[in-house]
This record gives sequence, structure tokens and C-alpha cells, in this order.
Amino acid sequence: MSFHRLGLRMAQQQTRSSVLRSHFARRFQSTEAANPKLPRPGDKLVGAADNAFNRERAAVKAHAAATSGLWRKLSIYVVIPCLILGSINAYNLWNEHWEHWEHMPPLEERVEYPYQNIRTKNFFWGDGDKTMFWNDKVNYHNKDKVT
Repeated sequence: MSFHRLGLRMAQQQTRSSVLRSHFARRFQSTEAANPKLPRPGDKLVGAADNAFNRERAAVKAHAAATSGLWRKLSIYVVIPCLILGSINAYNLWNEHWEHWEHMPPLEERVEYPYQNIRTKNFFWGDGDKTMFWNDKVNYHNKDKVT
């Protein structure tokens, strides 16, 4: 048997083994549950663990917990209602716009100003007259009409 094939077979057997699997499973576990010697947030530091570094670390963890709680509350109780109110406002403005649009004369009767629909050459899609963002409900261009 070649060394290459032997190496592949050993690699397959190792991936099936529980040792490798338990290593990766252990990797994703919390360190606090795995190591009872580490102080948890809120624990009183005593003995050798009571030093400036551990006190500062505990203070940073407590601050992070309080700050994350504040941002969670802000996200739920401020941002979500603002999004809802903004959506309602946008919906109302959209409806007002189209109600106003209904009272305007038809597209064919509107005045075409010289700066509208300037064409130096045809577009290379469609009939060559309509832009990429053409909307038949809003845009109108009469090629034969002279302004």
C-alpha cells in the first residue's frame, strides 16, 4: 500500500473517532462552564483573584452587560416604533402623490419643454426612444411634436 493511500485511510479513521469530535465540540463550549476557577460576573473577588486586573475586567463586563441592555431596549422600544411611523408617513405621502397625479391633464396634452427628452442618438435597447428608467405612466415623448 502506498504512503498516500495509508495517510488517507488514517485520516478517515481519525475523523470518525470520538477524540477529534470531542475536541471540536469542546471548542464551542463556554469557558465559564468549563473552568469553574474563573470568576463569574457578580461574584465577589477574594484572595489571589482580587487584583486590579480582575477588578477592571469585572467592571468592563458589568458595563458591557448594562450597555447591551440599554441598546436592546432602544432597538425594541424606539427604533421599531419609528420605523412603523415612518412607513405610515411614506404610505400616506405615496397616496397623496397619486391622488394629485389623477387631477393633472393626460400625458398627451401636457407641454413638452425643449429640455425634456433630449435625444442626440437613439438608445441601443427597445425602440431607441425610451431611457433605461422609462415609466409609461409618468413619461411621454412625442417624436413628431416640435416645441
